[in-house]
Amino acid sequence: MNNPAGPHPTTHAAPAAPPAPGQAPAAPPAARPQRLGEKLVGMGLISNDQIQIALQEQKASKKLLGQILVDMGFVTESALGEVLAESSGTHRFDAKSAVLDSALIKLIPKDAAMRHKVIAVQREGNQIKLAMADVYNVLAIDQVRRYFNKADNLIPVYCTETEIMELIDQYYDYEMSIDGILKEIETGIREKNAALDGQKEGYTNPTVRLVDALLIDAIRVGASDIHFEPEGTFVRLRYRIDGALKQIRSFHLDYWSALVVRIKIMSGMNIAETRNPQDGRISYTVLGREVDFRVASQPTVHGENIVMRLLDKKKSLVPLEMLGFSEHHIRLLKTLLKRPEGIIIITGPTGSGKTTTLYSVLNYITDIGVTIMTLEDPVEYQLSLIRQTQIREGSGVDFVSGIKSLMRQDPDIIFVGEVRDEETAMMAVRAALTGHQVFTTLHTNDALGAIPRLMDIGVPAHLISGTLICSLAQRLARKLCGHCKQARVATPAECHLLNMDPEDPPTIYEALGCDACNRSGYKGRIVIAEILRIDREMDELIATHATRNAMMDSALEHGFIRMPEDGIDKVLRGLIDIPELIGTVDLTERM
Repeated sequence: MNNPAGPHPTTHAAPAAPPAPGQAPAAPPAARPQRLGEKLVGMGLISNDQIQIALQEQKASKKLLGQILVDMGFVTESALGEVLAESSGTHRFDAKSAVLDSALIKLIPKDAAMRHKVIAVQREGNQIKLAMADVYNVLAIDQVRRYFNKADNLIPVYCTETEIMELIDQYYDYEMSIDGILKEIETGIREKNAALDGQKEGYTNPTVRLVDALLIDAIRVGASDIHFEPEGTFVRLRYRIDGALKQIRSFHLDYWSALVVRIKIMSGMNIAETRNPQDGRISYTVLGREVDFRVASQPTVHGENIVMRLLDKKKSLVPLEMLGFSEHHIRLLKTLLKRPEGIIIITGPTGSGKTTTLYSVLNYITDIGVTIMTLEDPVEYQLSLIRQTQIREGSGVDFVSGIKSLMRQDPDIIFVGEVRDEETAMMAVRAALTGHQVFTTLHTNDALGAIPRLMDIGVPAHLISGTLICSLAQRLARKLCGHCKQARVATPAECHLLNMDPEDPPTIYEALGCDACNRSGYKGRIVIAEILRIDREMDELIATHATRNAMMDSALEHGFIRMPEDGIDKVLRGLIDIPELIGTVDLTERM
């Protein structure tokens, strides 16, 4: 096993002997990697005298050189961690902002974790990251390998010894499950007859662990929102999973005041303010990945109602091809994105995935050769190479003044979070007329509805016809669980709904329920969409104030696929079931 400390940094090998006359010079020796001591001295973090003292101490104590340097006060743990992580080619694990899976951690027994200074912090597929004080300790990795499956790939990441011991103390010595913490609170195992305190930090406080456990549980089951809803004598906890609210459990109202204080402290809210709504944000590393929680409080007659929106960047920023669009829509959208200037509008109600689609589109077109600038309310996910500005009420920066400011930043592409009024719409149109590609959102029922909506806001028809590239409308439907969906033959009524021949009924699928989908029958969501391409004929119809029927007839002649047809295609492909289609898309014309 290699010691990261290495020999004395000033030790040099003896110079090689010169070649004999007539003999070719020897090849220069391969460069030796720098030892830890050499690296620290070279960076000016410690002196040669200090490394000499630490090496002398190491002979007697048998400790790691890095730990000795920290114990003697020659270097800080954080500085040492950065150097060790860089020199070993591993990542630095940030234990202070991490919330971990106690079930994964406890796969390694506590005595083994303490002996080897190692703790399991993340599982992704068959890859498991081990936080270690000595990432070179191959023997320790071999010793803990017995506690995992043979197919698991163990990857060391650096963490200071102090942080590892704190994590071991937290996750082995204190209860981390929701039921266990509630039992602890009820029976007073840890704090006999003590009132709950949401302000006290540390693992001894069960309120801190209860909130952390709830965040982990919500992420594990794939929730998009957490609802804390106080009633007369209890607090109802509900998760929104795949667009549907599901009650998880109830707490006694006695717990609520401490939980509110803890959530407010975490999200940067004012704990003394209980009569006015507040907004906050929590940035956490949960289950090994970065997750933001957007928190909103609302006073009610029974206390403060709190809703937490989970912003999981890893799950939400997905490639365009993975959103669930049909191949026809993917090809059409990629073609329309090649237009150098104009407006692309995405429409749909709240919660229909407009922001996710826009971020995926921006990720797709992001390039070092273009400048993309956004105005958002709020900024949900931070994207590289994209300049993002958050609109704040009362700050003096609104969408209108923001667009004016962006135009002076030499952008190629502009994303305006939402067109809400005539002034914002006209500024977006002017940006498109001056050679920019503009993305924005509207609240309309379908893609064609964006045109009369813009006119209603106050945009002249001739400007719409000259600048609008396309209008994309979408909804999100719950996807059938691939493990348990059950095939059956469509009934005559369903054939009529699907526009199929009852004499030759198709095979469709329905939800059943299994452990993989928490007995719901659904797992994840898929987009149902329609894309209205604004071609020359449609431009002419818009400019001449043609009727909606005339516009729809023209669109259908040029291959426009409406949302009902897109949804029916997904039913026939076994991706969604008929009840979900009826609940997502308007099919009353067929009933």
